Amino acid sequence: MMLDKLNWRYAVKKMDPEQSVPEEKVEKILEAIRFAPTSSGVQPFEVFVITNPELRARIQETAYGQPQITEGSHLLVFAAWDNYTAERIDAVLAANEAARGPSETLAAYYERLKGMYLPRTEDVNHGHAARQAYIAFGFALAAAAELEVDSTPMEGFEPEKVDELLGLREKGLRSVTLLPLGVRAAEGDWLQGMAKVRKPSEELFTVIA
Repeated sequence: MMLDKLNWRYAVKKMDPEQSVPEEKVEKILEAIRFAPTSSGVQPFEVFVITNPELRARIQETAYGQPQITEGSHLLVFAAWDNYTAERIDAVLAANEAARGPSETLAAYYERLKGMYLPRTEDVNHGHAARQAYIAFGFALAAAAELEVDSTPMEGFEPEKVDELLGLREKGLRSVTLLPLGVRAAEGDWLQGMAKVRKPSEELFTVIA
């Protein structure tokens, strides 16, 4: 059951560098990301899957030396669009029409979307795109748990330096979060085995009937 897997997972602090996540499991996590919902189906982000040891070591330097980046076998970098543009939204419409056929309703919908998004500032639009990336990020965490793949969600890094390492600004992207994937180490992880602590339901949820 998914809830059991979510209780199994935790933010692994030490991974076993001698073990790798099977590629078929990584592919399933990536498919979960691909099928994650986003506002208007725009998917305003890209995910970089990095296995290159030298590049991961350089990214680790931007992330305050967090060891999971190099101890894990895969590093996912979630990068959101820096802005919405007419060209980007038109490409989403074109993909929809290629799959579903021409539609005046779809064309009008995305035209209205441009009318909403394009007048906004770049910072507002990037913030919106980053929140869509986080939805997919959550799907990746849940999928990894379901597959019993260890992961560590990370915001503790210097985005500008990661952007430079990956050439993201030239692609119209800005890094927003990191997700190392790997296998938890048998020893040396201070968090392993600790009880999971969360707010009780009565504090977290308010039911309005």
